[in-house]
Amino acid sequence: MLRLLFLAALAGFARASDVLEYTDDDFESKIGDHELALVEFFAPWCGHCKRLAPEYEAAATRLKGVVSLVKVDCTANSNTCSKYGVSGYPTLKIFRDGEVSGPYEGPRTADGIVSLLKKQAGPASVEIKTEAEYEKFIADKDASVVGFFADDKNAANAEFQKAASTLRENYRFAHTFSEALLKSQGIDQEGVILFRPPRLSNKFEDSTVKFSEEKFTSNKVKRFIQDNVFGICPHMTDDNKDQFRGKDLLVAYYDVDYDKNPKGSNYWRNRVMKVAKSFLDQGKQLSFAVASKLSFSHDLSEFGMDNTDGELPLVAIRTSKGDKYVMVEEFSRDGKALESFLQDFFDGKLKRYLKSEPIPEDNSGPVKVVVAENFDAIVNDDSKDVLIEFYAPWCGHCKSLEPKYKELGEKLANDPNVVIAKMDATANDVPAPYEVSGFPTIYFSPAGHKMKPKKYDGGREVNDFISYLKREATNPLEMQEESKKKKKKTDKIDL
Repeated sequence: MLRLLFLAALAGFARASDVLEYTDDDFESKIGDHELALVEFFAPWCGHCKRLAPEYEAAATRLKGVVSLVKVDCTANSNTCSKYGVSGYPTLKIFRDGEVSGPYEGPRTADGIVSLLKKQAGPASVEIKTEAEYEKFIADKDASVVGFFADDKNAANAEFQKAASTLRENYRFAHTFSEALLKSQGIDQEGVILFRPPRLSNKFEDSTVKFSEEKFTSNKVKRFIQDNVFGICPHMTDDNKDQFRGKDLLVAYYDVDYDKNPKGSNYWRNRVMKVAKSFLDQGKQLSFAVASKLSFSHDLSEFGMDNTDGELPLVAIRTSKGDKYVMVEEFSRDGKALESFLQDFFDGKLKRYLKSEPIPEDNSGPVKVVVAENFDAIVNDDSKDVLIEFYAPWCGHCKSLEPKYKELGEKLANDPNVVIAKMDATANDVPAPYEVSGFPTIYFSPAGHKMKPKKYDGGREVNDFISYLKREATNPLEMQEESKKKKKKTDKIDL
């Protein structure tokens, strides 16, 4: 009996969760109970949601009593998900006092979620009153931004607080009104100093940067921070990787570990920085970073660099347009290989890397199989209208769509002007201007306008697709049923 009670208690403990689950019935009444909450809108079948689940649970436990983590199953609570504009899974939003504060765009690891939400939970900028507090704040492993002001009535302080409130998710802010601290930093009435992470100190750049604009506004402070915080070659992590989006970026991947091996981590970084600085001094436009091979194994796979056993850095560039370039030559300690790779990049001599499945030997089916290597030949054929589905093999909605999509392909198999196609977006690079954030994602690529594809948001029955194509197709559709009817009619006339 005692054993049964113990097992029952153990099972109950295993089922306990620190993530709150709300429904259509109680979301609106309960979300306002939390001063700050992170809400995950998910679907049980979603692969990304499954991968996030243990990280989300761990973060909820660590943040218990500080920030609430909530989840809503959108397959069972469509009203709530529709109200908040959820169109893909998982969608994460930050709520303050029951109102949406904004999307959560930070890392999706427990450490990243905890770090970002702790910054959200406290004041945007903490006040420093003593020299000891000041030294402790700027000694943190992350970058620090400190505002120095004569008093709290200073107009510049108000602008600084605005900037801190806007950027609090990404950076650490503090302010002081201490006359002694102002004097020690050579500041009269107001000023801002940016402290780059101490562990990244190097001989190629200053560890601190002072705000030097004459006019003190929140926008100028924000721009100052964003332009200077990373320096020549920062350490890219799960926590800050989103801040590198939209840039032409070179990353050197190796065993970066500033906790266990800071000297070794800086050894290779300094070699990257030396070469990077020489190109930046020439006015070349490119961002640089170092990153852990272990933490960014997915990125390495996207570059086709799966052999990560060696000590030497693996180097790749991803442009803001999504083009990828891989350094094939082995990284050399003198930096010559990296220098040659960069020169070829800036000279336009490098061949783009494409992650692609093999081109199918037989592609005669009603739905054409598209891979990265044949995308231009099929989808960007300027003479044809193309309806293309981007899918994931594990996606439940994609599996449900498959027979209907095949039937659509069969109905239009004899139309020489229309192509029905599909592409596994998990195994192939999706080219610009297509954007795929959920599955299935369907686009219509019209003949003659291949750089302006239209996202399909209609129904997913065969008749829905047919109706859409009748409206959008460049030429009248030729469907099999109609062809048969025409043939019968023609036979009758001949008799």
